[in-house]
Amino acid sequence: MADGSSPPKVLVILPAWNEQEALPSVLDDLMLTLPSVDVLVVNDGSTDATSKVARRGRAMVLDLPLNLGVGGAMRAGYKFARAKGYDIAVQLDADGQHDPREVPVLIASMRNEDADVVIGARFTGEGKYSVRGPRRWAMHVLSVVLSRVAGTKLTDTTSGFKASNRRAIELFAREYPAEYLGDTVESLVISARSGLKIRQVGVSMRPRAGGTPSHNPVKAGFFLARAVLALLIALTRPVVTRTEEL
Repeated sequence: MADGSSPPKVLVILPAWNEQEALPSVLDDLMLTLPSVDVLVVNDGSTDATSKVARRGRAMVLDLPLNLGVGGAMRAGYKFARAKGYDIAVQLDADGQHDPREVPVLIASMRNEDADVVIGARFTGEGKYSVRGPRRWAMHVLSVVLSRVAGTKLTDTTSGFKASNRRAIELFAREYPAEYLGDTVESLVISARSGLKIRQVGVSMRPRAGGTPSHNPVKAGFFLARAVLALLIALTRPVVTRTEEL
């Protein structure tokens, strides 16, 4: 992180797949709310006009030739952040559900808690966001297990809103998982096993700015099994150290 005499160099990363409807208002909100923060849109192989609408204002755009999923898009974003020397990278959804005004809240928590990764948690009394059925059960199981792994209370382990410092950026640029739920569940396991300090701070969620959600009630029943499977894979996968990688 930057020294105490200068503010940290912050990059907001938006992984975007077919978000032509929501993205323009999200970018406008970001530019207005965080005028001094750099913004990178990672166009994850979209088949609509996501790339075109992303190229507005001062946002940078990284076009991926294929759809890699959130994990693959974020790894590309972390590689960019590492190469450009950013102190903090903040993952923000391109659908508008994350409020840019809460980015400074995550960064302040990172500083105050001396944390490497700060999760914007939805289930801490902020806002009215809630889930029911299998998704709720799965999230509870994940929270209990991952809280023990991380050595701190985590109530929202599938949040896509999080801030990472230089140590985490370096790790994620090499190790960020691309599998389903790996970008949330497995990334937290990797962080904890690599000695990174993980914390959370309460945030509120907003309605989508446009487009169609990637999940619907019909798919909710599959979430439980896939979430548990993702957790098992994360816990049984060996830790790859820098030495082993070389």
